[in-house]
Amino acid sequence: MVTPVYSLIRTATPDDYSRLAKLVHLDTVYVHRHLDWRAPLDWIGEAPFLLLEANEEIVAALACPVNPPGVAWIRLFAVASSFPLESAWDELWPEAYAYLSQNQATLSVAALPLRPWLHPLLERSFFDESSRVVMLSWSRQAIPPVEHDPSLCIRPMNLDDLGAVQTIDRSAFSPQWQNTESCLELAYRQAAIATVVEQDGQMVGYQISTSTPMGGHLARLAVVPEKQEHGIGKAMLVDLLSQFARRGIYKVTVNTQRDNTSSLNLYHKLGFTLTGEEYPVYQLGILADRG
Repeated sequence: MVTPVYSLIRTATPDDYSRLAKLVHLDTVYVHRHLDWRAPLDWIGEAPFLLLEANEEIVAALACPVNPPGVAWIRLFAVASSFPLESAWDELWPEAYAYLSQNQATLSVAALPLRPWLHPLLERSFFDESSRVVMLSWSRQAIPPVEHDPSLCIRPMNLDDLGAVQTIDRSAFSPQWQNTESCLELAYRQAAIATVVEQDGQMVGYQISTSTPMGGHLARLAVVPEKQEHGIGKAMLVDLLSQFARRGIYKVTVNTQRDNTSSLNLYHKLGFTLTGEEYPVYQLGILADRG
């Protein structure tokens, strides 16, 4: 006798945290986590964060809240081993899309899938590949000298800098890649090294980097557009590599978009090389339903 499956879609609440943690960490065959400063379950309470229940058990979850403004990244998609992957997506995604299409703040949905099983689900839901993210690595290279510029001051970042840092971030990146001030604060608190650069008393750039037992990772580097191509990014990067080297860290990684030629040129000049690891970025425009 086949046991009937009764499915229900609802919004996640804080009371679901432990069962969701079990789904994400123990029960899943398929789990997508966005590369993020926030853990996937930290998005509970921000819509849409949808759960699929079958026979009163949580069998799938999909979270894609709007952050930064205008963009809803797919932060989490997890499916239990007991439930078909395609069925979970086909039930949850239309509900999430319906919510986002009625949200005045949503312009597009984006996804950075690190596992290939998510690609066909996105493509059949009319997501298009918009770019690719590539990985570069620097390992035990001689740190090149940088010409001293007395107008530049590189110093540690502090909490009071975050408002200015967010302004730089907004000016340097397209909306899809911008960070809100609250996300930058999380990044700052998780950083191994975070610095800002000032020129003539004005903040013109920043970087935030993390470290693991495997080495260092440059997570974010930005220079205001009018000061780019003037050696400021190079000065910050040389300072960062020097700080890592003093800590005994001689392997540093960084991600950037494959078509970001200025960033790639900077990293190549300082000895970074492509690792061959790259991931597609998918995007879907929202057809607004303001009914």
